[in-house]
Amino acid sequence: MPTTTTKYTNRTIPRISLADFSTRINDITAQLVHAAETDGFFSLTDTEISIAEIEAMFKTSESFFALPDEVKAEVPFTHDNVGWEKRSQVRPFTGLPDQKESYQLLFGTAMHDKWLPAHHLPAFKPSAQTFMHKAQSLSEKLMLCFARGLGFPDTYFISAHDVQNKPSAQSVLRLLHYFEVDEQESAQLTAAGKQGISYRAGPHADWDFLTLLFQRPGESGLEICPGREVVTEFGFGDFWTKVDFAPGDVVCNVGDLLMSWSDDRFKSTFHRVKAPCEAGDWFGPRYSVAFFNQPCKDCVVQGPRGKYERVSGEEFTRRAMERNFRAVEAKKGELGRRKEAAGRAGVAADV
Repeated sequence: MPTTTTKYTNRTIPRISLADFSTRINDITAQLVHAAETDGFFSLTDTEISIAEIEAMFKTSESFFALPDEVKAEVPFTHDNVGWEKRSQVRPFTGLPDQKESYQLLFGTAMHDKWLPAHHLPAFKPSAQTFMHKAQSLSEKLMLCFARGLGFPDTYFISAHDVQNKPSAQSVLRLLHYFEVDEQESAQLTAAGKQGISYRAGPHADWDFLTLLFQRPGESGLEICPGREVVTEFGFGDFWTKVDFAPGDVVCNVGDLLMSWSDDRFKSTFHRVKAPCEAGDWFGPRYSVAFFNQPCKDCVVQGPRGKYERVSGEEFTRRAMERNFRAVEAKKGELGRRKEAAGRAGVAADV
């Protein structure tokens, strides 16, 4: 991992009110389209999800992650994109696992044996399902606006992410728990010049349509590097911006799917969760809740100008996964070669 100091700039992240949605829809649509074109990242306020509902979901999430690993392992992660994982997600930039655990929840048939057995946490499933439907409802408002902004029929994107009528729906609620960082140990590494850049979650862009992120104010670490400005791989060496949350706000980012569906008019954005390493950072356990709007397998993906070939939602997802896999394997190979070279240098030095 390269060792350097992150360069920061204080970008203004668009903050869009959804108050009086039905009467203000034209104004809201214009604001959303502008944010998607220029930033790829924006914050929503005055949504239908209250602060109390968000905090209740965080408490539900914490109750799951507080369980012993052997209990969480009763619902292991599968290739259907559901279940619990711990330190298993590897980012292409780092080649190393994120320092977190997560539990992914779907609406459809893939969840039939991946809900935590009720005797562990009786209220978990109904609480999570209620929040999932609230997030879906909010997402559909945004999909309506983006459909109008791109010249599609109003329900075009809603139908492509239909969780009500399609058992194979792919949209997922992801509960995340980033592990606590020892502040004293981190300070010692920094003082010794060994801290470098480290991550709770490495730099990446989401491949979905749109991601809704819920986070508690004060639990810092989320940073963005807008795609229009990125000139280096994964934003390394570019200017990043720290994202602060106002209570009740929902932070959204454009994914690669919406970027493709807009013929690159909208831009997906690199983001990361940097590990704490300096005063003012959040060193404690960090929780977030993300809702990924992922396409139904049978929907058709192609922008209004046909810039990219027409593919199904299933094919788009498969290609995204293959690109990620190839990038991760390439990074692992690079790290392996570096380690081998360092080992040879050490042997030579000892001779």
